[in-house]
Order: sequence, then structure tokens, then C-alpha cells
Amino acid sequence: MTSATAYSPVVLKPDQLKSHDRGGGAKTIPLVSPAIGASTFINGITEFGPSAAIAFHSHNCEESVMLLEGNAILEMEGHESVVLKKHDTTWLPANLSHRFRNLSDTESMKILWIYANAQATRKLTETGETRFVYAEHKG
Repeated sequence: MTSATAYSPVVLKPDQLKSHDRGGGAKTIPLVSPAIGASTFINGITEFGPSAAIAFHSHNCEESVMLLEGNAILEMEGHESVVLKKHDTTWLPANLSHRFRNLSDTESMKILWIYANAQATRKLTETGETRFVYAEHKG
């Protein structure tokens, strides 16, 4: 079997990758991204410290999130908040303002996120500031 792609398969090991501070007590480890050849989606892991919450935001594409560890709540504009347990998985439509919050004040919480567009953006609800998700992970 031959492949027309210029990229080779990649195995990513999160414990060997650099994390990036998201603010609000959260840090992200980007995984699949355009930097390794992804053209249709991106993903990564975000760890929230005790009681951490990220700002309300939306994306220009669908998003799926799985709770890997800890206790979390998903808060969404115009919808009931939902408490998540380990391995609960969400699907969020594009342009829905939302955020995840760690419900524990003593333990961390981790999520795996997947955006259905390699050019996914994050728009902060409060300020309207918009940037590419992958650009947040440079440096």
C-alpha cells in the first residue's frame, strides 16, 4: 500500500511534550496539529488545577471533549450546566459559548479536546478576541 502524503505517522507521548499556560489555572499539551501534518482536526489535553476554570469562549467548528480525570462541570450559554464524570464525552456545536470548570478544590482535572477543523479558533465571549487554537501553543 502506498500513500500520497508528505507526512509520516506520528505517535505523541503527552508526558514528553511541552505544556502551555492557558491562564486561570489551566495548562494545555497540544497533540495532533498542523505542525505534524493534520489537515482536518486538532486535539490536545488540558489540565485544570484545583478549582480552576477557563473563560467562556466559542469555536468556529464542532468540538468534542472527554473528561480523562477528576470532576468537572460544563457550563454553556443558554443551556443547563452538566456535571461530568470520568470518560463522559461532549459534543458542542460551533459558536456555542461554553467553559469547563474543575469542581474539586484539592485535585486536578484533565480533558481531551478535539476540534473538527485544523484551523479552529477560540473566541473569548467577554472580549470578542479571536485567535487560532494552534497559535496559542507556540513559543
